[in-house]
Amino acid sequence: MIGRISLPFRILVILLYLFLLAPILVVLPLSFSNDSYLTFPPESWGVRWYVAMFQHSGLINAFWLSLGIASVVTALSLAVGIPAAYAIGRHEFRGKEFVLSLFTAPLLLPSIVLGLAILLVFVQARLLGTVTGLIIAHLIVTTPYVIRIVITSLSTLPPSVEEAATMLGASPLTVFRRITLPLMAPGIVASAALSFLLSFDEVVISLFITGPRLTTLPVEIFNYVESQTDPMTAAISVVLVTATLLIIMLIERTLGLSRTIGK
Repeated sequence: MIGRISLPFRILVILLYLFLLAPILVVLPLSFSNDSYLTFPPESWGVRWYVAMFQHSGLINAFWLSLGIASVVTALSLAVGIPAAYAIGRHEFRGKEFVLSLFTAPLLLPSIVLGLAILLVFVQARLLGTVTGLIIAHLIVTTPYVIRIVITSLSTLPPSVEEAATMLGASPLTVFRRITLPLMAPGIVASAALSFLLSFDEVVISLFITGPRLTTLPVEIFNYVESQTDPMTAAISVVLVTATLLIIMLIERTLGLSRTIGK
């Protein structure tokens, strides 16, 4: 019975993978088109739009802004998320579930609703169209993921190791710095990578915060697609997908994806 089910099941899985990868499989040849408009299959081939992409000053400026914001957001998400996750995962206190729910509440809201709420608050705080506003808005999105991943990573660590170090005379700070933190490293790396990618790729909330003088790369791409129909957007997509895959492969080769999520 199992043998009869296995082959159709494998075929179904392959078909599902092809369905999910179909957009990427279409975008890849489109990115090497020399045509002036999107058409599939391309009538001529080349790297015209890759060259144009690196010569587009708006995209380059937006890229560096997104890179800087994502780096700052990642550092701040870790600085806030790791202590919060450690307190929630290792200590019992009144209102623990409420605190966890409060930190992870943004995960339950659609991006458009969260973006509108942030817009209403930032108008009063005069944070619209500022780098500070973008960083705070992205932190609201990324910090819950850091907390969730680090808590999961902590749940796989035996508390007995920390208790043994404490019984041998180590201070709580020493135990955390020399025992807990190294054991949490895979989860921290995973949360940092996810936080960076979420911030770098965030478009919905960024649309509410950015202005004409401050545009992130996803917003710049969104605005470009609205006014242009050439294959440069396909070239940009291929570069971003490739960069994301490289980050995932680096994590897999150095730590392993199963370790980074605490399995």
